Parts: sequence; C-alpha cells; structure tokens
Amino acid sequence: MSSPPSPQRVAVVGAGMVGLATAWFLQERGVQVTVLDRTGVAAGASWGNAGWLTPGITTPLPEPAVLRYGLRAVLSPSSPVYVPPRADLRLLRFLTGFARHSTPTKWRTAMRAYIPMNRRAFEAFDALADGGVASMTNEAKSFIAAYRTEAERSVLLDELAHIHAAGQGIEFDVLTGAEAREVEPALSDAIGAAIRLHDQRFINPGHYVHALADSVRARGASLVTGTEVVDIRDESAAVRVVTADGADERYDAVVLATGTWLGDLARRFGVRTVVQAGRGYSFSVQIEHVPAGPVYFPAQRVACTPLGDRLRVAGMMEFRSAEAPLDPRRILAIAEAARPLLRGADLDARVDEWVGARPCTPDGLPLIGATRSPRVFAAGGHGMWGITLGPLTGRLLTEQITTGRQPEELRPFDPLR
Repeated sequence: MSSPPSPQRVAVVGAGMVGLATAWFLQERGVQVTVLDRTGVAAGASWGNAGWLTPGITTPLPEPAVLRYGLRAVLSPSSPVYVPPRADLRLLRFLTGFARHSTPTKWRTAMRAYIPMNRRAFEAFDALADGGVASMTNEAKSFIAAYRTEAERSVLLDELAHIHAAGQGIEFDVLTGAEAREVEPALSDAIGAAIRLHDQRFINPGHYVHALADSVRARGASLVTGTEVVDIRDESAAVRVVTADGADERYDAVVLATGTWLGDLARRFGVRTVVQAGRGYSFSVQIEHVPAGPVYFPAQRVACTPLGDRLRVAGMMEFRSAEAPLDPRRILAIAEAARPLLRGADLDARVDEWVGARPCTPDGLPLIGATRSPRVFAAGGHGMWGITLGPLTGRLLTEQITTGRQPEELRPFDPLR
C-alpha cells in the first residue's frame, strides 16, 4: 500500500508525554495539530511517576528475574509485583505472553531494540528545550541505587553487565554503605552497599508535560480535553474522528497515544498486541535532607525523586484494570518498604497519593508506527519508559508520518508485529 501525501492536519489522541511530544514535533514540520484527551493534560501515567530520564537503565520489563517472584509473591498486596487473583482472560493472555518473553534470549533481543533509542533519548529533550518548552530537565548530581547488603547489589551489577554486553555503556561507581551516605545523607544506616549511576537526568513529570502542552498550544494547536474519542474510520481520503459529545471531524492522519487504552481504538487497524495496565503508585513527603538526585531501592522496587522541597516516593507494578480505584494497601506497602532505608522522611504525612496505569506489552516493547491504515499511527505501550522515550518517540514518529519512511530505530516496535 502506497503512503498518502504528507499530512497537513493531524489529530493526536492522548495528552500525555508521548502524545504531546508527537504533536510538538509535528508542528516543527508545519503540520496543523489537534490534540484530544478524554480527561486532561498528563491525567494518566504522565503525572505521578518518578520522572526519571534514565536511558542508561532503560531495559525490557519482561526479564528472567521477574519469574523468580513465584505465584505466592505476586498474589500478595505487599509484593513489588502484584496480580490480584481474579478471572480475566485478557490479563491471562498478557501474563502468558509476558512469561514467555522473560527469558535471557528474549531479553537480549528486546534490549538490542532499545539501545538505538536509548542513545538518542536526551537529544529529543534538548530539542524541546531549544524550541522553547519552559521546563528543563535536571542533571542528576547523584543517582544512587541502594541496598542493605552486597548480595542484594549483585542483581543490579549482573544487569549492568548484561546491558554492557548487549552493546550499551553506562558509567557507574560501586560504593559501600558509608560511601553512599557521604554522597547522599538521606540514606539510613541500614544501607550497606550501593551503586552510583552517572549521566542520567530527572524531571517533575506533571510540570514538564503541562509545559509541553503550553508550548503546543502557543504554537497554534487546538488542545481539547474532557472529550472521549469513540470512533475512528479510515475513509481513504481522510480519517474520520468521532467523539462522545457528537463532534465529527476529518483529518489527514491520526496518532493514537492513549496509553493503556491504546488497543480500544487500534485493534480495528490490525494492532493485536495486548496493552495491559501496569499500575504504579506514588506519594510525596517532607524529608530532612532533600536528595541531590534520584534514589532507588531496587530490592524493594521503590523509586524516590526530589521535587522541590519534597521527595516523591513511587513504586510497585500492579497488573489490574486501569479504572480500579487506588488501593491504600499498595501505598502503605511502599511506605513500609522505604521506612527503614530513608533517614528523616516523614512517611506518615503523605500527600498527593496517586495511582497511574503504565501501558505494558507482553514483549516489553512499545508500539510505534503505522497500523494497517497508512493514515492511523500508534504510539504507546512504553511500560515504565514513556517519560524517558516519549520525546524521541514523537520525533521519530513525526519523521515517519511526514515522509512515509520508517526510521530504522522504529523497526522493532512495529505495531503490527
């Protein structure tokens, strides 16, 4: 099927990091953009996550270590990976595929797909900054992965070795607990070993995505929130977009950047990969010494990020419906996991408790590119890496939309695979 002419009017469905970055880069190519979102800017996974920009450790979510949790662990509400027991054929299909891809061979194949993206991730953020997006990325003056014991630390050291063997370099230091506390006094005496990662960044994700939305608006886009897209049809000469409030518009192309809900609209265009909600939780607390950069407790799957005068504490992977209410047991589990490891954090005075649904795929790879329709494009399924890779996704997808040529970096992420 031949590609249609370069589009002049494009609708982007989804106002998170991926959708807005795509809109911004489309504007760079002179495209008139309309962004539609059923809730609001950064209302999904973009708002309350840890905000890490960590291409150095961006890896496929299905990995051999996940299978070691065992059935009893994943059924516990306090487990870092939680699967509520219930009958759900769609979830079962996802978990079966996820387990099938959690092997060393599958991991290496997926990791090779990520490396070209990881190498270019920061350049897309720099392009946004150069173009006037009024929210900067922060250099991580320190980025500490902290452990109770050296034995716990060996897991990440092995993963870093595998990342290096796959062809991606990352600089790091191996620290004792005392050395880690000298770098980051917010760590408690329970920390006995650590790794300091170099050349990573972080952002306040909610602020950043709102600044990106402001830039997209200022450059002439129409940003319509509180409206749900209920139907998309390729009518050969145009794509028809119908919303729940009765609006009916035609565009030259449409980008589906709806996160966990990607399959709802993309399925009719040949996208069969299950996109499952992998829900993460977070809250913010006061702390005596705000860290200079992110702090990660890998054994507990708890991620901490300094945001102004507070510390955002995030974690967990909960495979359940995106619409399910916040489970307070999960918030408590994160707080209790972090309590013995942080010094001076008031974990009982939590604010901004939040749950958001990361869009996860069984093979750990996002869905980026043309669907069965050359006018309908998918951009989602990034799992935990939608913030890190969102801007580059938008930049590369824009190249494909406007030129009809698929960038080499996007080949492993074909939505029709």
